[in-house]
Amino acid sequence: MSAPERIPPRSVTTAELLAKGELKVRGRIREASNAVLFCSVTYEGREASCVYKPVAGERPLWDFPDGNLAQREVAAYEVSEATGWGLVPTTVLRDGPYGEGMCQLWIEASADGGGSELLALVDAEEPEAGWKAIGLADVGEGKTALLVHADDERLRRLAVLDAVINNADRKGGHLLPADEGRLYGIDHGVTFNAENKLRTLLWGWAGEQLTPEAIDVLQALREALGDGGGLATKLAELITAVELDATRARVDALLAGGKHPEPSGEWPAIPWPPV
Repeated sequence: MSAPERIPPRSVTTAELLAKGELKVRGRIREASNAVLFCSVTYEGREASCVYKPVAGERPLWDFPDGNLAQREVAAYEVSEATGWGLVPTTVLRDGPYGEGMCQLWIEASADGGGSELLALVDAEEPEAGWKAIGLADVGEGKTALLVHADDERLRRLAVLDAVINNADRKGGHLLPADEGRLYGIDHGVTFNAENKLRTLLWGWAGEQLTPEAIDVLQALREALGDGGGLATKLAELITAVELDATRARVDALLAGGKHPEPSGEWPAIPWPPV
């Protein structure tokens, strides 16, 4: 008689862990302008560290009156997943110790992930090879330096994502280099505004042609954002109908122009503080 077939234990996905696991608050990240809690989460034998941002801890924003930061953070993750680039850590909307909020996998920045090589201040008028100019920065005593970012494929993908989600706050501190050469972007609470609010440090490719890869990704996003599309269905539960239509329009505009966007001049182009 043969032995009964052994069914391997089910693997818990990161999304399941974050959405269903038991959250335990371990501390608070006090540098943040809104409530950001560092937590552990445990579910069916799997454990991880995460960030929990309760809606109750958000400060109202006059120029983002609809929805909340937590929903927009999750919406940014869903768009990132639809690109296939995986630029945003797994993020879910769930109930927690202080009510509904977003829960995002904690990413430990890698010592050798290239973070120090992504942004720099240089005493020059033009960037060196491998770098892109952002603009002049005041460094005190009446002096300026050229702020540059790396001509890095990971950053370029993130610049495209930011253009789609209309990110109003892409600071240097929101870039997390991780192990195995991965790069993540975090803090996407001020996104998806129906008005042009793009404010970022990643202007180095402004006006340049989009890569063929980016064009393919944008075409896939256009289809996913169409009526009945999977991404459209998910976003409809997180942002307003006007904001969803504006997201579609941004994708259409990027494909029609075929170029990275340029500063509009109607809104500060670089976030402050930049880091």
